[in-house]
Amino acid sequence: RYFLVGSNPAETKYRVLKIDRTEPKDLVIIDDKHVYTQQEVRELLGRLDLGNRTKIGQKGSSGLSRAVSAFGVVGFVRFLEGYYIVLITKRRKMADIGGHAIYKIEDTNMIYIPNDSVRVTHPDEARYLRIFQNVDLSSNFYFSYSYDLSHSLQYNLTVLRMPLETLKTETTQTRQESFDIFEDEGLSTQGGSGVFGICSKPYEKYVWNGKLLEAVKNTVHRDWLLYIIHGFCGQSKLLIYGRPIYVTLIARRSSKFAGTRFLKRGANCEGDVANEVETEQILYDASVMSFSAGSYSSYVQVRGSVPLYWSQDISTMMPKPPITLDQADPFAHVAALHFDQMLQRFGSPIIILNLVKEREKRKHERILSEELVAAVTYLNQFLPPEHAIIYIPWDMAKYTKSKLCNVLDRLNVIAESVVKKTGFFVNRPDSYCSVLRPDEKWNELGGYVVSTGRLQTGVLRTNCVDCLDRTNTAQFMVGKCALAYQLYSLGLIDKPNLQFDTDAVRLFEELYEDHGDTLSLQYGGSQLVHRVKTYRKIAPWTQHSKDIMQTLSRYYSNAFSDADRQDSINLFLGVFKPTEGKPHLWELPTDFYLHHKNTLSLSQSRRSYTYWWTTGVLKHLPLPFDEVTCAENRQKLTVKKFHKYEEEIDIHNEFFRPYELSSFDETFCLAMTNSTRDFMPKNVGIDPSPFTVRKPDETGKSVLGNKSNREEAVLQRKTAASAPPPPSEEAVSSSSEDDSGTDKEDEGAVSQRSTPVKVTDTGDNTKITESVVQSTKDVYGVNLSDVPSEDDLAIYTRFVQLGESQHKQDKSSQQFCSNHHLDRVINLIPISSFSQDNIYEVQPPRADRKSIEIFHAHIQAGRGSMQPLGKDDFLMYRDYIRNRYM
Repeated sequence: RYFLVGSNPAETKYRVLKIDRTEPKDLVIIDDKHVYTQQEVRELLGRLDLGNRTKIGQKGSSGLSRAVSAFGVVGFVRFLEGYYIVLITKRRKMADIGGHAIYKIEDTNMIYIPNDSVRVTHPDEARYLRIFQNVDLSSNFYFSYSYDLSHSLQYNLTVLRMPLETLKTETTQTRQESFDIFEDEGLSTQGGSGVFGICSKPYEKYVWNGKLLEAVKNTVHRDWLLYIIHGFCGQSKLLIYGRPIYVTLIARRSSKFAGTRFLKRGANCEGDVANEVETEQILYDASVMSFSAGSYSSYVQVRGSVPLYWSQDISTMMPKPPITLDQADPFAHVAALHFDQMLQRFGSPIIILNLVKEREKRKHERILSEELVAAVTYLNQFLPPEHAIIYIPWDMAKYTKSKLCNVLDRLNVIAESVVKKTGFFVNRPDSYCSVLRPDEKWNELGGYVVSTGRLQTGVLRTNCVDCLDRTNTAQFMVGKCALAYQLYSLGLIDKPNLQFDTDAVRLFEELYEDHGDTLSLQYGGSQLVHRVKTYRKIAPWTQHSKDIMQTLSRYYSNAFSDADRQDSINLFLGVFKPTEGKPHLWELPTDFYLHHKNTLSLSQSRRSYTYWWTTGVLKHLPLPFDEVTCAENRQKLTVKKFHKYEEEIDIHNEFFRPYELSSFDETFCLAMTNSTRDFMPKNVGIDPSPFTVRKPDETGKSVLGNKSNREEAVLQRKTAASAPPPPSEEAVSSSSEDDSGTDKEDEGAVSQRSTPVKVTDTGDNTKITESVVQSTKDVYGVNLSDVPSEDDLAIYTRFVQLGESQHKQDKSSQQFCSNHHLDRVINLIPISSFSQDNIYEVQPPRADRKSIEIFHAHIQAGRGSMQPLGKDDFLMYRDYIRNRYM
């Protein structure tokens, strides 16, 4: 037998799975559903170890040995022999959303379950294993223990805010099971100490190991099921005068009709399209972490192939194979299924931004445009006009070639109109200042306004032919526009506009380029060919040669390695299941029949050609059907009542892990990309705001001046890298844990940058002379800036004089000021509780009697004499003991 022992992060609660190894082809798993303490698990394993030794009392041979340590179970898979278990053995933290960690899988391990004594060998098993392992789980697969990655933040937080009455009725009906998401954010009941935890079913479309977990889904406890997504996840920190704002980008790739570029085009018979990716940008203030108290905002957009039956024949070995429409679809049956899915998940309006070419010498891409227009026109006949699908055609390639117009300016206009129609999600109501002095653009914003904030209704669906290069740039521009509104809604900028060449947009652009490169590698086999810089026409000339290399790499990948990758994906996702006596995967001439279920069996029920949406969807529009409180959606939720002191729902322990020894160097929030460290110029006196436009050559990444001496340049790079700009007042008062370690470095940095100047005061004539000490080159090993300009020195002199005269006045005319208030002089009253508080002296405030008593009691407790406990203290302690140990 294998024993799989799982624990919570604090290692105080354990569960045990027993996996039987005597069955050659079946999977027998026993879950006793019991929660063990650490002591109980040790005793259990000790007994198993003793009972399985070859001779009783023999110490040499162990009856139980550890096979592997892992961070989670991806699933169980079987080809032609017995089952394998796939385990995550290495992980890396990639992002943090409200204290919930998101990890990337770094390494996995496949273990064959049946014993060698019962193994029935098959000659083709090794080949299937090799094909399965061709899907590299260590590249861009993500998971989270406590956050549902398959749903958007809007869905997750909407579920969390369900009415309390609904939850109370649900609790009585559901089985007493634990839960998986939002365990920290329970809803407090009225007057009791109970807290509700909610868990929703994952959205199947974006889960990649659904088929691998199918074998155990109904037999093991839900805590064992770890759902993984494929796509991209990146997070960067935007420091606004020391206030940490986390910008997160999550892309979920659909597991339906998944595959590589030329082998998966268009849609299948169920309305799932190729290369469908949902991209969500999440923005939140990291100084407050919890979902209930913090400020969170998100914006979702989608890319996906044109929803028609179409393909490209790659056997011709042409770089651009001709596009062929495979089936006539006069009633837009496939498009109807696809847009029905979107209406359920996103609400209305659905906006299509079609970037394919409109004018061509030889009709190529235009075929798709014409069919798509016909399909959308047909479907819109039956929808109410206010919820109709909006279609925006825009030939991006034509505009790029024209020298008169700027592509990104035109895209910006489209982005503004799109964001105004869909709105975005924010979990707090509009701030008072924006209600008092609303921006004209803010009043035109769409979406759905509720008492707790705003909801995004509808979504932008962008496509070109491949949905790679043009699509990524268009999505970046829409994302940039939405980012401005998100920052404005959180009260961080005064107008919802962001300029190019600011630190904030550079940071966001880098996130989007990584996102585009990753998605392009997964589908097209190479990185992006055309980037944002290409369309801004500021790309360096070396970029052209890189573009040619990427084009060649994409062509090679499509021609030679795509077929193997497609086989691996089909096997991994369970689209193809190896069976005795049936053709093997590599013997199939095409996988068309695997992805189009209607080719193998006729469906009994036919969908209406006019009422093409699911019943109930129209009634709730513009809100998405999935987020509405109704009986159908309630069945997807599991609710359980917890005690508020239970450590399972303690976000503080989850995030800060007080039971582990942690080092600052390895802390994720200090290592992530940072706008101040990585993007801000390191020049003296630079404006630290991330919303200030910089010169194109000014970035934190290129801080070298025109130095002739190479060593000097290296030294300067080191000082620039180790010295972030001086902190502003807000940075000092910031409550974030991220910036606590940098203040001392900053002070050092300021002192390094100042040039030594000696000031001598001789009455009215003030002479300023350079000090006759060693040069900065000798002291610091690098030449800092030249002598300050005359204007700067004059300002500095005036400052020194002011300081000295203030000092004299403080001493001489203090009594005079206190007795006679000067006419026409503003009398400033100190607002702090320190009566005397200036740069020379501070008089601490008086502590009240109760504070002194508490302090004395604290001191006495330290010496061993305790205060008598009150009634409330006894009740709280009794509650704590009962929940902890009974």
